[in-house]
Amino acid sequence: MNDGKNDQKTVLIVSAHAADFVWRAGGAAALYAKNGGAVHIRCLSYGERGESQGLWKQPGMDIERVKRTRREEAARAAEILGASIDFYDSGDYPLVATERLRSRLVEDMRALRPDVILTHAARDPYNLDHQLTHELVLRCRMIAQAAGLPSPHPPLGAPQVLLFEPHQSEQCGFVPQLLLDITPVADVKLAAMQAMGAQNHLVDYYGDLGRRRGVQYVRNGGDRSAQQAEAYQRIFPVVAQELI
Repeated sequence: MNDGKNDQKTVLIVSAHAADFVWRAGGAAALYAKNGGAVHIRCLSYGERGESQGLWKQPGMDIERVKRTRREEAARAAEILGASIDFYDSGDYPLVATERLRSRLVEDMRALRPDVILTHAARDPYNLDHQLTHELVLRCRMIAQAAGLPSPHPPLGAPQVLLFEPHQSEQCGFVPQLLLDITPVADVKLAAMQAMGAQNHLVDYYGDLGRRRGVQYVRNGGDRSAQQAEAYQRIFPVVAQELI
């Protein structure tokens, strides 16, 4: 993410379920869209079984109504953030990495040609769908780079992969290595979170987390006007011609 320098880059966010991208990377999406970047979201599932508790409490609810509601909420959130969105409808709890799913994500990576990919952390004992998505993204990035892969699109280069913050970081071995100031778009992220009615109990949680990360952004040398931030972890080295 160029450590906060936002030019017109292409961002791909791969989300296991229909709401994950909103809580964890909504600020990054809104920030890059605001600065003229292209932001694309791919939801591997709607989270219809395991992450729609509020909907399943309603009388007469069925799986198709849950999917439809989740799709509408996530599409509205993406619109607020200024991002495009597509849904793979691969099922959740469990999410399964089928060949069809892998092929579709590989082709999306090649077609979109992102400068950076945002996705889940490597470990999440509370939600193995998140872990699977992490491995799937890295595997598809690798496959998309292969010169011998038949495809209408050219091989992918070497986009950075940044991991957004899981729900319980300390249980997932998540160590922030990049704090992104999202203060200019904090109101946009809040509106997108509020669009996710099936999980509205998480709005306050992630609002509080953003404020805490904002304090840490300032403490680590960031501009003192920052009030909200998102945390990310790196996988690959950053290339540079100077240390600072």
